[in-house]
Amino acid sequence: MSQNLDLRDRLHPHGDDFYELLMAAHDGLDFDQSAALNARLVLLLANEVGDINSLTAAIERAATS
Repeated sequence: MSQNLDLRDRLHPHGDDFYELLMAAHDGLDFDQSAALNARLVLLLANEVGDINSLTAAIERAATS
């Protein structure tokens, strides 16, 4: 892995709020629409992170989890 990720709960106390927002965003979408929403969200968050090493580490972590 190219960089260690900070895996602490950084959403606390708003983790449940985020999950509810994410699920609500998917309400009424079919599979393809849901996948497209996820892809757009990943790209927006990747742009927010803005660090290729952090993004590489996150992709590696997600691929092996």
